[in-house]
Amino acid sequence: MLIEKNISRCAGFFGFILLFLALSNSIFAQEAKEAEVENMLKNLYWLGHDSFRLEASKTVYFDPWKLAPGSPKADIILVSHEHHDHFSLEDIKLISSKDTVIVCDKAVDRQLRGKVVCREIKILACADAVEIDGIKVKAVSSYNIGKAFHTKESGKLGYLVTIDGVTLYHAGDTDFILEMKGYSCDIALLPVSGTYVMTADEAAEAALAIKPKIAIPMHWGDIVGSIDDAQRFKKLLEGKIEVRILSPAS
Repeated sequence: MLIEKNISRCAGFFGFILLFLALSNSIFAQEAKEAEVENMLKNLYWLGHDSFRLEASKTVYFDPWKLAPGSPKADIILVSHEHHDHFSLEDIKLISSKDTVIVCDKAVDRQLRGKVVCREIKILACADAVEIDGIKVKAVSSYNIGKAFHTKESGKLGYLVTIDGVTLYHAGDTDFILEMKGYSCDIALLPVSGTYVMTADEAAEAALAIKPKIAIPMHWGDIVGSIDDAQRFKKLLEGKIEVRILSPAS
């Protein structure tokens, strides 16, 4: 009986130790992930509208438009669709080189191929995925509901990009769509201006569905939308999802 009690005590003690170690590892992993995300944010530059530059292990541009002269060369350029404020041939020429990979849909490729120096153009459709120098890129849906600007049938894209252990979601020009509930990311770049894309209220709903660690409003400050839209987006998500409003960088 005494031996059985001692065995039971030992089992309980070791069970407690295993639980403690599991919790410690979970906390450590969470803290490590938060540090990775924060480091990524320090190297993510909003260039206005829907345009971003990420300077991580590779330099990645999303929808480059109205870039400053002398902008850093790109390793990867992601273009969501063919509208002029997302696909700018002149801006792509500015940052592309013989080492650059450009990712786009068929509509952009038709206007781009043979007109720019690059290593390769990869044409993706929704749900296609590709790995470029260790960086995972998945094309996802991006479309309007009840508006003709960006129809689902036109095949315009958003992107999920995993780089250095962190996943970013660039939504492109979209409304809050059902597919977003299946997306998993650490940082979400979401349009908030209304008119051609989601309103701030709809973007907040989208953020709650996606559940990123950090949400960043875009598609404001040029053409349509203002800082008021970005601030309303942030207010709606207070206490739920952290929102960072970025200032335009060169």
